[in-house]
Amino acid sequence: MRTSMLRPVLLATVASGLLAMTSLANAATTVNLSYNGPPDADKNAVHLFASNLKRLVEQKTDGDIQLKLYPNSMLGEEQARMEQVINTPSLNIASFAGLSPIVPEIYVSAIPFLFDDYEAAHQFFDEGDYWNKVEDTLKKRTGAELLGVVEEGGFLDFTNSKRPISNPEDFEGLRFRAMDPSQVALYEAFGASGTPIPWTDTYMALKTNVADGQMNPPMYIIMGSLYEVQKYLTLANVQYSDQFLIANGDWYEGLSEENRQALDAAVKKASELNRESVEKRVDERIQFLADNGMQVIEPSSEDMAAFREQGQPAYIDWLREQGIGDEWIKMALEDAGQSDLLAD
Repeated sequence: MRTSMLRPVLLATVASGLLAMTSLANAATTVNLSYNGPPDADKNAVHLFASNLKRLVEQKTDGDIQLKLYPNSMLGEEQARMEQVINTPSLNIASFAGLSPIVPEIYVSAIPFLFDDYEAAHQFFDEGDYWNKVEDTLKKRTGAELLGVVEEGGFLDFTNSKRPISNPEDFEGLRFRAMDPSQVALYEAFGASGTPIPWTDTYMALKTNVADGQMNPPMYIIMGSLYEVQKYLTLANVQYSDQFLIANGDWYEGLSEENRQALDAAVKKASELNRESVEKRVDERIQFLADNGMQVIEPSSEDMAAFREQGQPAYIDWLREQGIGDEWIKMALEDAGQSDLLAD
């Protein structure tokens, strides 16, 4: 009688234990991936990357690693998400606002007019000594792994509501929304002023004339409906638009060799798909902006040279003011084939 009475309790205990083990196993293989922007692959290239990465990781690891996507900064803004990825098993796609407080040296990669085309930018991040040093520096300072560079929109272009901008002289007296202090330095080099304004406030700042202009790739101009409050688009290819995929170091190192290689392969393939999609659609997006009332300006080669000659030295001076050593600047310029810019 006693055995028969205990059997249901014992079976229930075993079942409960198995269920708990299953839950733990699921928790161990499900990893959060957080990032900015809406869950719209057409308008948000970061979501396109995240969606492809989820599919590829689960496919290549036979389901051993499953990603749970958290778009729209659902797990917190940039700094909160960086703290999470450093301290918990997770993945995060950070912008400059998230990574630069830890590795301010990444601002060197945003020297304006550094790349002539996409191929040059890809080579810089895929093969350059400077970017390898950035990855090593993040790991030394936090233990986190920088797994990939996410192309999020192509190259940044100038927009404004006051007048066509063809050369640096056209900036005189204008007020611009800046993403960060580095952009403020660039605007000031052209005779304009810059004020850091969060992306979420940019549309209203432009609509109410708190700022006359801003810079972003065409994809973001469309995503934010900025064409409704901006008249002029200057295709200046100012900076390469990217974000950064970061993994918790302990989690990444704790993966089996097979799964770690599968994850790396998935990141590489997702990046390739993003580049292909973004670059294929740039002209289409520029045409959309033109069709919706923006006047598109393409600076001449002489005007582009003037942008470089005026903007790059001022930006490099700003980097030095931030305490970023010339060894970082020199290494990046050499990787980009522009080492002649480093003046005493």
